[in-house]
Amino acid sequence: MSQIKEISNNRKAYHEYHIFETFQAGIVLTGTEIKSIRAGRVNLKDSFAKIENGEVWLYHSHISPYDMGNRYNHEPERKRKLLFTKQEIKKLIGKTKETGYALIPTKMYLSDGWAKVEIGLAKGKKLYDKREDIAKKTVKREIDRAMKGKY
Repeated sequence: MSQIKEISNNRKAYHEYHIFETFQAGIVLTGTEIKSIRAGRVNLKDSFAKIENGEVWLYHSHISPYDMGNRYNHEPERKRKLLFTKQEIKKLIGKTKETGYALIPTKMYLSDGWAKVEIGLAKGKKLYDKREDIAKKTVKREIDRAMKGKY
């Protein structure tokens, strides 16, 4: 049985984008990065993934330098390679060729000690979509509040 511990969740991704499909990927780390991840010092807020030369790279994900690290500590916002199968990469290339699609990391977690990133195939929301989502959440919250008071 695998143990999964969620490290970071990109809530902004669900607000800014429609997520159509998600993929799980391993991530290539160097030096003290895994120690910072285990400490939960990760920010995926402005990050995105890009396909270059048949490889998927994660940009602008912030992994803070490890506090007990020495002079060989890692660069916080370097680009990191994501580990996908060839079939998944071909599928992603086909999907991202369509206009408007992007690869957005939705969360980072540890699975049996290995750092994993969940990447979503996403399309940007318009302003009216965001307003509609906020209205739906407000209505749901009011209904839940009314049902709670009823019982």
